[in-house]
Amino acid sequence: MSGKRKMFIYGGIIGLIGAILMKMGNPGNMGICIACFYRDIAGAVGLHRAEVVQYIRPEIIGFIFGAFIIAIFKGDFKSRGGSSPIVRFFLGFFLMIGALVFLGCPLRMILRLANWDLNALVGLGGYVFGIFIGIQFLKKGYTLGRSVEQSKISAYLIPIVAVVLLIFLVIKPAFIFFSTEGPGSMKAPLILSLILGMVAGAILQRSRICTAGGFRDAMLIKDYHFLWGILGIFTLNLIANLILNFDNFNISFANQPVAHTNQLWNFLGMVLAGVCSSLLGGCPIRQTILASEGDTDAGITILGLIVGAAFAHNFGLASSGEGATANGKIAVIVGIVFVLFIAYSIVTSKNKEEIQNKGVVKNA
Repeated sequence: MSGKRKMFIYGGIIGLIGAILMKMGNPGNMGICIACFYRDIAGAVGLHRAEVVQYIRPEIIGFIFGAFIIAIFKGDFKSRGGSSPIVRFFLGFFLMIGALVFLGCPLRMILRLANWDLNALVGLGGYVFGIFIGIQFLKKGYTLGRSVEQSKISAYLIPIVAVVLLIFLVIKPAFIFFSTEGPGSMKAPLILSLILGMVAGAILQRSRICTAGGFRDAMLIKDYHFLWGILGIFTLNLIANLILNFDNFNISFANQPVAHTNQLWNFLGMVLAGVCSSLLGGCPIRQTILASEGDTDAGITILGLIVGAAFAHNFGLASSGEGATANGKIAVIVGIVFVLFIAYSIVTSKNKEEIQNKGVVKNA
């Protein structure tokens, strides 16, 4: 089987899983949303108190378990990290801010588009533009440095946290919060969500599908390998939703579930998400899979995502169906300026170091 066909099939399975989860109870146009799911988990453990978005999403636990198990089996599980962790934390933080202003991660953006939420088309334009901006820094030598071997326990922390979350989800202790209304209360059955999440995690680990990587490689080196996976997600999700969720099918900008029509901020929110994903070397779903393989840098990024989600809801940055908030708009602009400054500083520092090294060699 050709690489393109295999990648399309891998992506198609992810798209199919998204449609099934939506049919079985997940929020509309949100069969899978990494940003929204981490946001719900942050609320469940009390990091924010937005009562309508609090739930320990078993899909996230499944992604981690599936990727962890297949990585162990295939010999891909390795403890590594130490590559600019504080920068990664803040890039993850602002990635989440951009996603929650748009109301969805890059993967949900594709799923929303497959359900003909035309607001996602605007978001897609912003995301690709953000990745394009990131590419300009990559061309100038931007890098977060090399990761090195870490202690073994560091690699197991994310899977261990997933186990703890699963225990909390099952026994429902009093200190864990669960929504009784709103998106957080809409959920597919626990076992089904966990199993499908594990299947998706295993597929994502083997395929290495990444929305940011797909668009980046296409623009930077004319490699369309991962784009076939993204196309598979879109195509199979579209077909599956025509069959399973046709009653919810709505080709329009207006009246879309968990979405708004404030197009400037749909665009700019995803510009921020695109720049951050490009500078991080992977979108939220890719960071989740990497963390499950023992990459502690990706684990730090996930912490940034979770803290960003808590911050967004504690300070009124996240959008709603009525549109982007004033605080959210300010946060997006601050975020874009901040991450561009970080990227510029890294490139400038690297170039100065190279000039100094050349001078040392010449004088020698």
